[in-house]
Amino acid sequence: MHFAIEVVNLGTYSDPRQVLRLAEAAEASGWEGIFVWDHLGYTWGAAAGDPWVILSAVAARTERLRLGVSVAPLPRYRPHVLALTLVSLDLLSGGRIILGAGLGAMMEEFSAFGEDPSPRRRAAMADEFLALLERLYSGEPVTHRGQYYTFEGLTFCPLPVQQPRIPVWIGGESPGALRRAARWDGWVVGGTDETGQMVKTPEALAEQVATIRQQRNSPAPFDVAMTGVSDPGQADRPRSYAEAGLTWWLESLHGYRGSPEEMLQRVRAGPPL
Repeated sequence: MHFAIEVVNLGTYSDPRQVLRLAEAAEASGWEGIFVWDHLGYTWGAAAGDPWVILSAVAARTERLRLGVSVAPLPRYRPHVLALTLVSLDLLSGGRIILGAGLGAMMEEFSAFGEDPSPRRRAAMADEFLALLERLYSGEPVTHRGQYYTFEGLTFCPLPVQQPRIPVWIGGESPGALRRAARWDGWVVGGTDETGQMVKTPEALAEQVATIRQQRNSPAPFDVAMTGVSDPGQADRPRSYAEAGLTWWLESLHGYRGSPEEMLQRVRAGPPL
């Protein structure tokens, strides 16, 4: 079991300096990673910080923490642009970036800009997007004329530190999301509600992990990450989820849970071992 913090970078934590404060405390206190959200919060009335700026600052100020987004709504991006952002972060961090990828849960982040938010369209875009990322990171020339993207004889550079590519964890709980997760390197899911209550049981998690593994063809290692809430030393809670297949516990930190000082103290207390 690995332990990371997940900072909901809305409100107070839309300020990158607040997240950096937690990240530095996390590395000093034995946590192994930091994840942040990816939202255009202003489209639905919330202040939100840019995840890539935040993770760049964390990468420059830490040495060990794995860095990730949980999760990036791929249909909001262009694959060739995000590919370069991710590789730059991978180089800056020395190979510590993880791409959490999904379709996007907030319809306003698409409809506010005249984009079709239909799930079918976003799912097709995400699948085409991920396949292109993998091809770009191979270092081989890529020509592609797909439903949503066109590449003409492009050879991507520089290549990521992590080979054969940056790890991809899929977010979401729909049947389609579980099928998609089975094709990549991991699955990330929410285990808590906004009040800090655990809403996913170990039994429910085990059932979904089994569904993914039934559809998985690769023998490569597969990560299962879930947000959770714990008190210092509360090892029994994450242990019950580890038995259900969890490999990463993401301690959820946000404004509804407590003040910035209270969240900082929780991080300083270390993982619930």
